[in-house]
Amino acid sequence: MCRRVLSWCPATVLSAGLLAACGSTDESAAVARYPAIELDIAHINDHHSRLEATSGVELTLDGQATQVELGGFARLTTLFNAQSGRRNLLKLHAGDALTGSLHYTFFKGEADAKLMNTICFDAFTLGNHEFDDGDQATRDFIDQLHAGRCQTPVLAANVLPAHGTPLHPDGTSLVQPYVTKTFDGVPVGIIGIDVAGKTAHSSRPLATTQFLDETTTAQKYIDELKARGVRHIVLLTHQGHDRDRAMAARLSDVDAIIGADSHTLLGRFADLGLSSSGAYPTVTRNKDGDPVCIGQAWEYGKAFGLMNIRFDRRGAVSSCTGQASLVIGDSFKRKDSSGTFVTVDAATRTALVDRLSTDTRLRVTTPDAGAATLLSGYTARVAAEKDRVIGAASESLCLVRVPGEPGTRSGGIGGCEAGHTLARGSDAAQVVAAAFLNASPRAHFALQNAGGVRIAVPAGPITMDTAFTLLPFSNVLVEVEVTGAQMVAALEDGVAHHLDAAGSGGSHPYAAGLRWNLDLSQARGSRFSQVQVKDRTTGAWAAIDPVRTYVLVTNDFVAAGKDGYGTLGPIHATGAWVDTYLLYTQTFADHVTSLGTVGRPARSEYSHQTVITKAGVMLP
Repeated sequence: MCRRVLSWCPATVLSAGLLAACGSTDESAAVARYPAIELDIAHINDHHSRLEATSGVELTLDGQATQVELGGFARLTTLFNAQSGRRNLLKLHAGDALTGSLHYTFFKGEADAKLMNTICFDAFTLGNHEFDDGDQATRDFIDQLHAGRCQTPVLAANVLPAHGTPLHPDGTSLVQPYVTKTFDGVPVGIIGIDVAGKTAHSSRPLATTQFLDETTTAQKYIDELKARGVRHIVLLTHQGHDRDRAMAARLSDVDAIIGADSHTLLGRFADLGLSSSGAYPTVTRNKDGDPVCIGQAWEYGKAFGLMNIRFDRRGAVSSCTGQASLVIGDSFKRKDSSGTFVTVDAATRTALVDRLSTDTRLRVTTPDAGAATLLSGYTARVAAEKDRVIGAASESLCLVRVPGEPGTRSGGIGGCEAGHTLARGSDAAQVVAAAFLNASPRAHFALQNAGGVRIAVPAGPITMDTAFTLLPFSNVLVEVEVTGAQMVAALEDGVAHHLDAAGSGGSHPYAAGLRWNLDLSQARGSRFSQVQVKDRTTGAWAAIDPVRTYVLVTNDFVAAGKDGYGTLGPIHATGAWVDTYLLYTQTFADHVTSLGTVGRPARSEYSHQTVITKAGVMLP
């Protein structure tokens, strides 16, 4: 199909190259107006305040289990700055810069903004976690981002803050729908899109802040930019890889999508010991039938995306190549004769660095000195608290959202390779729920949403940093009185939110003192059966009583009806709940401290006793 050619000539042309073509309406005029160009896009997403490198990540290198240091924002600075010689370069961040480590807990986005300003992104789109502490915290982060020389545009075309609120003061919104750049005389538009429902229901934006439909809004601004003479369109989205692919098919005139939110690793990594979710770039078709290049760069600064797009003289994508590369340091550990990981000798290290220099999937990178110095100042301020050991994990606590989900969320954590295929689901969420129950003597059972638990916990020492990275938000525990029927309805809410309402799998429920059989292939209202409550005195399990009143302990976010828990919201609204004032992260830390060593619960204690997937498969 031919791409639409628009003849509107703006009063203020976007570039000199547009001026001569005003009034032309046919395809030949469009070809004369614009040359074929090549565009490079360097990008990251979902760094979640994980500014430090992740040590001890196990990869398979040359067929051997090898521990590496993965990521680190100062290494990203090096990689972005190394691209400066490229003629037509876009530097993009697809959102969720915030929440996920002690650097956010203590500095609330200041450290993230200053490190981001060592790169100077051409655009940053808001993610759902930018709203975790409300619009004022989002505003504070943007102010920090704009405090330096970069003045990075903050995008989200479908986010409309109300006039007079923190994000829209004095009649000027701090959130822009798009930004344009000109390369070789050719204008390129970058449109930001945030995930609407997830941000509205799973974070804490003001009630007056509107979140519009992603696809409708994207097409609106594509059309606006095309009418202004913009030749190529890049969407900078925070909604997940699958939704990016679905959106591309419903849009006209989109050329590329740089995405986030699903923490998707794209590329060929099986021989390195990692599973991916498809090719990088993922190439699909838009509504016009033209190619669309889609990219995402995993999570936590562990990968660096670099996409090359060539456009033909019609303005369509003629080729799309690139790589999401793992960002690693130059130190390596391998097992010795006793099975212990030890640092390799100098000769082995040199040989590895030399060989990996030819593998585009891995970038051995030295941290940028300026960024490293900047980060060290923040790190020193949290180091004492961060390093304090509070206990140990006797075995890895794997991270899962929905049992049976595709792909592991516990990459590099030994013992978790198949955790997502098992009926028990998330060990980490299960232990968190147990910590809640332990902190509330009057509660009958505890509930935790899967998405609120952010990492897998490897076997070994557990520090305060582990606790705050596992549970990075500012939630407190509350106690809510519910009937048995209401509790079962709330469980159904949590599953329906991701199965029926296209919400995040982060709403999926985990519990302590409460267990069930789950059939995801059934309709809402029939998915949970054999729901049982454990007597905290006798340890006996019995069927939940629909008319009995129980005390539920959960985080204040879920209790308020967020993440789709519609049954709990009205109860919370009546004020029929008790604030324990217990920070949920501290509750987990106290639980680990009291136990000394924490492991996976007995199988009978898991909330998921049996699970049948949406496809009707019984999980082991």
